[in-house]
Amino acid sequence: MGKSETKKQLIIESAAILFNEKGIAGTSVDDIIAATDTSKGCFYGHFESKEELSFASVDYLFDKMTGRRNTALDKHVKAVDKIHAFMDMNKNPLKSYFKGGCPIINLSTESDDTNSTIKKKVKTMINTAISQFTLILQSGIDRGELSENLAPAEFANKMFVSIEGANAICRVLNSAGPMRLVIDSLKKELASYTLTP
Repeated sequence: MGKSETKKQLIIESAAILFNEKGIAGTSVDDIIAATDTSKGCFYGHFESKEELSFASVDYLFDKMTGRRNTALDKHVKAVDKIHAFMDMNKNPLKSYFKGGCPIINLSTESDDTNSTIKKKVKTMINTAISQFTLILQSGIDRGELSENLAPAEFANKMFVSIEGANAICRVLNSAGPMRLVIDSLKKELASYTLTP
């Protein structure tokens, strides 16, 4: 990566953190310039606008989230272990992987009625994650790890929505308690479908 591309990537990554903490609307180009120790000329040499940068920064955030999730899941073979790994990586929303909390929650709220492009990116991220969990659970059924009475898509949706909702509530209450309750409940439900080897 050349010097110019390195600088561009630095701007994307620094802006991503600012956008996640302060919101896209709440972050100015001057904020980004200050955070990256660059100039307006350099900024606009790489991006036509803050909006263009926001798209690249959202892609960066979601790529990092996906990579982290896949790394956690790939450490396990059994479906239940993979699902537990996802739950456990979310067990303390007060110590978020990103400053400012979960980008899915933050960007969902901000883009809902204001930015159709970012809303579409958030929707894709959510649907991709739920599809991934659905396939994992279905593979568990196919391999005889889980009962055929489990509805994979239903559980995957409930798990993802519950964890994302708990992420938001925990940060407002400044307590990881709600997330612990959600995860314990989800694990108990999944255990009821787990077959003894």
